[in-house]
Amino acid sequence: MIEMVVHPYNLQGALWQVISNKGSAGVDGRKTSELADYFRKNKSSIVQSIRESKYQAQPILGVEIPKANGKTRLLGVPTVTDRLLQQAVSQVLMPKYENEFSQNSYGFRPHKNARQAVGKALEYIHEGYANIVDIDLKSFFDEVDHCLLLNLIYQKVKCPFTLKLIRQWLRAPIKINGKLHKRRKGVPQGSPISPFLSNILLHELDKELTRRKLRFVRYADDFSIYCKRPTDATATMKAVEKYLQTKLKLTINKEKSGVRKPVQFQMLGFGFVSTYQKGVKGRYQLVVTEKAWKRLKQRLKTITRKTTPMSFDERIARINEVQRGWINYFQGTSIHGKLRDIDGWLRNRLRYCIWHHWKKPERKRKNLIRLGVEPDDAYAWSRTRKGGWVIAQSPILNTTITTSRLKKRGYQSLLDIYILLKPSDWSLSRIYFGKPPYT
Repeated sequence: MIEMVVHPYNLQGALWQVISNKGSAGVDGRKTSELADYFRKNKSSIVQSIRESKYQAQPILGVEIPKANGKTRLLGVPTVTDRLLQQAVSQVLMPKYENEFSQNSYGFRPHKNARQAVGKALEYIHEGYANIVDIDLKSFFDEVDHCLLLNLIYQKVKCPFTLKLIRQWLRAPIKINGKLHKRRKGVPQGSPISPFLSNILLHELDKELTRRKLRFVRYADDFSIYCKRPTDATATMKAVEKYLQTKLKLTINKEKSGVRKPVQFQMLGFGFVSTYQKGVKGRYQLVVTEKAWKRLKQRLKTITRKTTPMSFDERIARINEVQRGWINYFQGTSIHGKLRDIDGWLRNRLRYCIWHHWKKPERKRKNLIRLGVEPDDAYAWSRTRKGGWVIAQSPILNTTITTSRLKKRGYQSLLDIYILLKPSDWSLSRIYFGKPPYT
């Protein structure tokens, strides 16, 4: 197996994947942009050390990133060389497991995505399984038992060289604030191989739920079980909690877990609300959760912050990229009204950036005249004591830096993107059952 891992074609594919994923440098400070040249020069020595079982994984860099709830999440960033080799191992091992993984597992798998998972959940609810066991695993990636995981891998992977590499990556110490800390459990979030390893462990849960003939949906460590009766849901939750604790050594976050009705249930940024049709009961439609709206607005706010060192064209390009990705993910939901509100707010943010960029009063006056403002009015507005955000919402900029002018610079509104994608032309069933939005 190790020869498949170090095969030139496999390594080249892994190299391309790591470079395209970008990401920050590890403890050695080497960037992904430097990886291709470094690997070309050192490829033979790296491959030889792996074949002779002499390769040593380097420590991972601990980086804290903020979470939506105000807390932080610790990411483990391996060196780019280790990321390349992890990707190479994943590419070889994944086909061996893919056919065995459950059809109800949607996370980090080829040809499966979050929207398919949400669609499957909605399908179960419409079939009458409207009592949902919503389970959140407490610090899953930090609590994975190494011995248990390695034993599961050994059942299918007998190559000692590959197993040694995986064990090294699992046990690699983490460097936090300049100090190395030992790791005896957990898989680092930020490693290319971690999602795959998490699926191997949680596949044991999938098999147990399948054995019990339960309807479930799992996306990585987020999973939910669908029952017809509340009593069945309560009993199922107790049984699953016991299985996780005794067999997989995982703990449920009881504050975030429970038995819920569809209107109380949220999944991967989607919520479920009742549709009121005469003579029809138990039907639901998908909506965007408030948290997802706030997350979108925060991302746009960061891009349009006046102090962010970025040209206007770069700003527009990043905005369009974020908006298109967000709409692609949430298309099929009824969000026209809210999109219109965010579009108005975002255009004012852009006007504020432009006003701030003009800086000096004389430059503001000349630009306003150039945009069609009377000289006297231009002079008065250029010397106003009003704040930039007030000016951005005033008629003086609304009538000069118009939507059409912004569009000429490349700006696309959320509503324009939404209409362009035409989700209304596709029945919700297409989205619900995981079929592509286009043919």
